[in-house]
Amino acid sequence: MHHAVLLQEAIEGLGVNSGGSYIDATAGEGGHLSEIAKRAKEVLGLDRDDEQIKNLELRIKNYKNVRLVTENFADIERVAKENGFFPVDGVLFDLGLSIAQIKNSGRGFSYKNLEEPLDMRIGGEEKTRAAELINGLTEQKLYELFAKNSEELNSRNIAQAIVRRRTLKKFKTVGDLVKIINKTLGSENERSLARVFQALRIEVNNEFEDLKKGLRGAVNLLKPEGRIAVLTFHSLEDRIVKKFVRENAFRALTKHVISGDRSLPYERSAKLRIFIKS
Repeated sequence: MHHAVLLQEAIEGLGVNSGGSYIDATAGEGGHLSEIAKRAKEVLGLDRDDEQIKNLELRIKNYKNVRLVTENFADIERVAKENGFFPVDGVLFDLGLSIAQIKNSGRGFSYKNLEEPLDMRIGGEEKTRAAELINGLTEQKLYELFAKNSEELNSRNIAQAIVRRRTLKKFKTVGDLVKIINKTLGSENERSLARVFQALRIEVNNEFEDLKKGLRGAVNLLKPEGRIAVLTFHSLEDRIVKKFVRENAFRALTKHVISGDRSLPYERSAKLRIFIKS
């Protein structure tokens, strides 16, 4: 199993118990799911990436209390009820990509994998690839996409440079996009590269709207005093979760957000929020 971010904090926050039913809405490589399964009566694991589910089935074949399905957590309420998980004691959302997806999927999630195609689709239901957005959106729409989904300060200049470059040659690979961003900024700026790639991935996979739907569905599945734990990795996700908690008058388990270890690159931006249904 890979290193699961804030593992003990998430398990303890969910209050996992031997008689409880839980849902891991982002099963991934199974780090959180396997620990929940050790302590719970039953666990339903969802992931929109079929490759993740297939690999996980092999890893956890000895766990008889786990059911895995390839589904988008935007549909969590329907999926849970179809699989007999209703009501449940807790739901976990880990909104980060797994290491395997970033390094080995071949879908262009990382700006470091220069030869990979600009795809960025997490699951099979997404129709539009990142390259289609880069090659097809107007300059204004590209600017809005980068600004809205990542708050990149150089969004306007990057959008302009993309439009100029694609009149000569269409964007196909990660390297094509990285080269024009670095040229526009005058040097390699890893933070800007990460934000632009984040913005494209969010748009391709409709991540913000799916998160809102997933949270609403999870709440409808919970028992009274049931808990939801959400791991976010950038401020825009965290803002959606905070707003949802506030608007629905949920009770936060802890007074302050639980932050990841800043010395660990895969955890330093992580924030864990746990809230309880009254």
